[in-house]
Amino acid sequence: MKSKRRSFANSPFWTVLMTVVCVIYLYPIFMVFMNSLKVETAITTSGAFTLPTADTFAGLSNYGNAIGAKGFLVSFGSTAFITVSSVVLIRICCSMCAWYITRVNSAASKVMYYLCVFSMVVPFQMVMFTLSSLADKLRLNTPWNICIIYLGFGAGLAVFMFTGFMKTIPVEIEEAAMIDGCNPIQTYFKVVFPILRPTMVSVGILEAMWVWNDYLLPTLVLDIKKYRTISMLIQYFRGSYGRVEMGPMMACIMLTIFPIVVVYLLGQKHIIKGVVAGAVKG
Repeated sequence: MKSKRRSFANSPFWTVLMTVVCVIYLYPIFMVFMNSLKVETAITTSGAFTLPTADTFAGLSNYGNAIGAKGFLVSFGSTAFITVSSVVLIRICCSMCAWYITRVNSAASKVMYYLCVFSMVVPFQMVMFTLSSLADKLRLNTPWNICIIYLGFGAGLAVFMFTGFMKTIPVEIEEAAMIDGCNPIQTYFKVVFPILRPTMVSVGILEAMWVWNDYLLPTLVLDIKKYRTISMLIQYFRGSYGRVEMGPMMACIMLTIFPIVVVYLLGQKHIIKGVVAGAVKG
C-alpha cells in the first residue's frame, strides 16, 4: 500500500502538474521584471505582455530612477527597521507566552491560548478604523513603535506554532536547570530558547514576509506625511491627472520583492522543519 502511494506521488503527472502551477505563479513576477526593463512608452495595455525589444529596452535606468526618486532609500530603511523590530518582538514575546501556556495548566492559560488562536480568524477590516484612532492616541503611529501593533496581529500564528513545538520539549530539562539554581527567566533563555531555534527561524521568516509586504496597516497607522514604507511608496508613482510612472513603479516592485525572496529561499528548509516540529503533538 505504501509503495503504491509513493509511486503515485512520484509519478510524472504530479511533476508536470506542479511545474505548470509554478509557472503560473511565477509568470506575473516575470512580466513585472520584463516591464521594469522597458522604456515608459512601451508599457501599455497592449504591450505589457510582450518582451523588451531593441527599441523598447531601457536597461537599468528605471531602477536608477526608482532608487533616486521619492525617498526610496529612506522608505527601504523604515521598512527594514519595522520588519526587524516587529519580528524580534514577536519571537521573544510569543515564545515566552507559549512557554507559559504549555507549562502552566490553568484556566487563564487555556483562555489565553484560545484567544490567540481566535485572533487568526478575525478579519483585519473589523478593527482597522478603531485601530487607526487608538494608534494616534497611544502615539503608535511612527516606525519606532508600530512593532507593538504588529505584535498584536502576529501573535496568533506565532503562539500557535511555538505552543505546538513547546509540547515536544521534556519538562525534565527545565526541572534540572531549576535544581542547578536557575530562576524561570534564566531557565527560559539558557535552556528553552536555544531548543526553539527551528520554530524561531520559521516564525521569523513567515512574520518577516508578512510585515515587509504589508500595505494596509502602515497606511492606516503611520503619518503618511512623514513616514512611508516601500509598499506605500509604490503608490506615489501615480502622478496627477492619472499619469503613472510605470517604468520606475515596476522597478520599485522588483526591488521590494527581491530581499524577501532571498530570505525565503535561504530559510525555506527551516520553515518546513519548524512547521513539522510544531505539529508533532497537540
